[in-house]
Amino acid sequence: MANPLFLSVSLSLLILFHGCLARPGRGSSQQQNQCQLNSLDAREPDNRVESEAGVIESWDHNDQQFQCTGSAVLRITIEQNGLHLPSYSNAPQLFHVVQGKGVLGVIFPGCPETFEESDEESQQQVRQRQQGQQGQQGRQGRQGQQEQEQQQGRQGQQGRQGQQGQQGQQGQQGRQRQSSQQQQDRHQKVRRIREGDIVAIPAGVVYWTYNDGDQDLVAVNFHHVDNEDNQLDQQPRRFYVAGNPEDEFNPNQSQQRRQQGQQGRQQGQQGRQQGQQGRQGRKQQGQRGQQGNGNNVYSGFDQQLLADALNVNQDVIQKLRGESDDRGNIVKVQGQLDLVAPPTSQSERQREQQLQQELQQERQQQGSRNGVEETICTLRLRENIGDPSRADVYSPQAGRLSTVNAYNLPILNHLGLSAQRGFLYSNGIYTPHWNNNAHAVVYVIRGRARVQVVDDNGNNVFNDEVSEGQVLPVPQNFALAAQASNEGFEWVAFKTHENAKITPLAGRLSVLRALPDQVLENAFQLSRDEVQNVKYNRRQVTLLDSSSSSSQRKAVA
Repeated sequence: MANPLFLSVSLSLLILFHGCLARPGRGSSQQQNQCQLNSLDAREPDNRVESEAGVIESWDHNDQQFQCTGSAVLRITIEQNGLHLPSYSNAPQLFHVVQGKGVLGVIFPGCPETFEESDEESQQQVRQRQQGQQGQQGRQGRQGQQEQEQQQGRQGQQGRQGQQGQQGQQGQQGRQRQSSQQQQDRHQKVRRIREGDIVAIPAGVVYWTYNDGDQDLVAVNFHHVDNEDNQLDQQPRRFYVAGNPEDEFNPNQSQQRRQQGQQGRQQGQQGRQQGQQGRQGRKQQGQRGQQGNGNNVYSGFDQQLLADALNVNQDVIQKLRGESDDRGNIVKVQGQLDLVAPPTSQSERQREQQLQQELQQERQQQGSRNGVEETICTLRLRENIGDPSRADVYSPQAGRLSTVNAYNLPILNHLGLSAQRGFLYSNGIYTPHWNNNAHAVVYVIRGRARVQVVDDNGNNVFNDEVSEGQVLPVPQNFALAAQASNEGFEWVAFKTHENAKITPLAGRLSVLRALPDQVLENAFQLSRDEVQNVKYNRRQVTLLDSSSSSSQRKAVA
C-alpha cells in the first residue's frame, strides 16, 4: 500500500510544477475598471514630434479608451534615406506598413551575426577610408610645414624634413596596423519590409528601420502595455539606444527633462570651477547625468565607466551619449546605408511590382505552426496581409479580409497579439459581430465608413463616420458593424490575443443561424416565415453586399 504522506507530497509538487508552467492571466483589475465607457471616439493624433528625417505622431494613451484596451498607438513617417534610431519598448509591438518599403533590423541578444561582408567588399571600404585619411594627413602636413618655415628658417627646414620622414614612416605603420586590424562588417539578419506587412517586435528587443525606397515609409505601431511581458506600469516607454530623441508618448515632459538636464550641466560646471563641495558636486552631477542629458540609455552612465567598458576614448563616449545631437528620433543618413544583405532576385522584384499593381488597380476600381523549424534567432517576424491574393475571406461584391495570428506567424503565440486587415468595396458591409477574446484597436488606412458600436447594455456608444488616419479602440465583446462609403474603406485592426475570434450576428455563420427555429420564435416573438427569413436570407459569411438587401426590401414592398 502506498504511503499516504508520499502521495500527498507528490501531489503538492505536481500542482506547484503545473502552476509554474501555467501562463499567467492577462489583464489587471485596474485596466478592467477603465472599461466603464459611455461613448467612444474616433481620434486623430494628439502629439507630434518632428525630427531631421521624419515625424512621429502619437495618440494620448491616457485617454480612457486606450486605458481600457491597454494600448498605445504611434504613426511613424520616415522620409527617404531616413533612419529611425535603434530602440526597444517595455511592451510587445505590432506595426503595420501602410506605405513604402525599407529595411528592418531586429537584435536578438545572444544570436550570432549571420550576415557578413566579403573580403573584397571589406578591402574596398578600407581603401576608401585610407584614401580619405591620407588626403587629410597631406593637407595637415602642408599647413604645418608652412608655419614652421615662417618661424625657424633654413635650420628648422632640416628638422622638418627629418620629422616629416618619421611622421610618414609612423603614419604608414599606423595605416598598416589599421588595415590588418580592420574587421569585416558582421551583423544580425536584416529584413525587407513593404506595404502590407505586419511586423512583430517582442518587448525589450532592439530594432531599427531604414527607408531606402522612393517615397515616405509610413507605419502604424501598436503597443500592448497591458501585456504580461510588461512588468512595469501601464505607461508606454521607448528606450532609445542612440541619439538625443524626444519621448514621442510625452513630448512635453521630454522637453522639460532636457531643459533640466542642460541646467544641471551648467550648474555642475560652475560648481567645479568654484571648487565648492567637490565630492558632493560630483555626486549631484552624476545624479543629473542619470536623468538623461542625451535621452538615450548610454547618456545616464558615467563617462569613465563607459570608456572602460567599451575600451574607447572619451571623444567616442561623448558621441555615444548624444548630448550635442539635435537630429531627433529619425536621422538623415549621409550617403546611403551599405548594408550586408542577400540580393533580391529579379523574380521577387517582379512579384512585388505585380502585387503593388494589383492593389492599386483594386483601389481604383472600388474607388500551421509546428515549433520545430524556427529558433529564437531565426524567428519569422513579418507576414504580408496587404496582398489581395492572400485574402482569407473574399466576396467579389463586398471586399476581402486577411488575418495574421499564431497559426501563420508563430511568434504571435509568445506575444499574445494578432491583426486583421480589411478592404470593403463601395457600400460593402462588415457584418455586425463581436470579438470573443480580445480588444481591438482599429486604424483607418484609406477611405471612409459608417461604424456603429454597442455595449453590454444595448447602448449605441459610437455611431459616426471614420476616415483616413483615425484610430478607434473597441473593447472586448462590444458589438460593432461597418459600412463603407462610395469610395471604399481600408483598415487594420490590432487585437490583444494571439488567436482572436469573432462571433457574427448576421450571415451564414451567425448566432441566429445556429439557434433552433422554436428558440427564435419564442425569444423574438417571430412567426415561422420570419424565422426562415432571419436565418437564411444571407448566405455570405462576414462580408455582405448592400445590393441584395436593398433588392429584397424592394421585393417585399
